[in-house]
Amino acid sequence: MSEDAIRENIVRWGKSLFDRGLTAGSSGNISARVDGGYLATPTNSCLGFLDPARLSRLDAAGNHVSGDPPTKELPLHFSFYEGRKCGAVVHLHSTYATALSCLSDIDPADAITPITPYVVMRVGRVPVVPYTRPGSAEIRPLIAPLIPDHSAVLLENHGPIVSAATLDGAVYAIEELEEAAKLALLLRDLPVRRLPQSAVDDLNATFKLR
Repeated sequence: MSEDAIRENIVRWGKSLFDRGLTAGSSGNISARVDGGYLATPTNSCLGFLDPARLSRLDAAGNHVSGDPPTKELPLHFSFYEGRKCGAVVHLHSTYATALSCLSDIDPADAITPITPYVVMRVGRVPVVPYTRPGSAEIRPLIAPLIPDHSAVLLENHGPIVSAATLDGAVYAIEELEEAAKLALLLRDLPVRRLPQSAVDDLNATFKLR
């Protein structure tokens, strides 16, 4: 996909996420690999009103070279790019996943209980990363050890961030994570039938994430 096409895709998905209430105001950010570097949504921008020509262009080292100043959450995004072979990263403050990130009793090794096959297939295990100030580089040593084995994490009291080979894939995965978080909260304190470990193992073997 050409850089122009990726720019248009970022704008298209940003509007879609905003229009469907998965991000609000100037929250959330998107990035994608392009030849020679990266594109990222600008700081303090609304995902519903992005301009493809004003997206932040970064070189291969992550330096800003053109467009508006980039999101302050680049330390998050580059933790994934440096730790995984991914082509895009999406971070949202979507309601249910963010609510889940605020609970004190979720499993820090896997915040999303495997109750549907699709969260296993598209997201996998979702560890919780301790809170740091948004945009702080202090997140990097906390998140880096998790990235090789996880395509998504939940930021404590902050929200989800997901990586994938393509932007489409990252959006599908973060939507699935949001729906799984919604189910987890709706079913909280109810007797839930989890997927058996044999089913989880089968899904992991058949739809291995990387």
